[in-house]
Amino acid sequence: MTDGARTPTPRRRRGVSAGARLGIVGVVGALVLGAFVVNGLQDNMVYYHTPSEVLDVTEDRVRLGGMVADGSIDRDGGVVTFTITDGVTDVPVTYDGSTTGVFREGQGAIVEGVVSEGTFRADNLLVKHDNEYVSEDGTTYEVDEVSESQ
Repeated sequence: MTDGARTPTPRRRRGVSAGARLGIVGVVGALVLGAFVVNGLQDNMVYYHTPSEVLDVTEDRVRLGGMVADGSIDRDGGVVTFTITDGVTDVPVTYDGSTTGVFREGQGAIVEGVVSEGTFRADNLLVKHDNEYVSEDGTTYEVDEVSESQ
């Protein structure tokens, strides 16, 4: 029997469900975390210019990387002059500071500083080296093996 009266139907709640809200929060959180990671990695990346690139760079301070050219190292007191090459372009470098024992001709190096009148004036020197040590008697040791045995 119907008398024309309707029973109220429950209204569907409009809006975002709890599961959808949680999903949105998760996506936003992941994006924020990703932005922090990318920013942190960019700050820690060590980029350097090759000798072919460095003379055209307009930045104040730059990093220059390449090989120390054979026959180019000259020491005069605390000042060391040498040439960094990429096999195409040679860049003269002046470094006022101490060098490590692994700094030598034919070795990879990265210098930080400024380009002035065609010469790279470095205030920081990083030397690339392999993990082998060769003693005076010619015996070769892997650095990792020596470190583990101590």
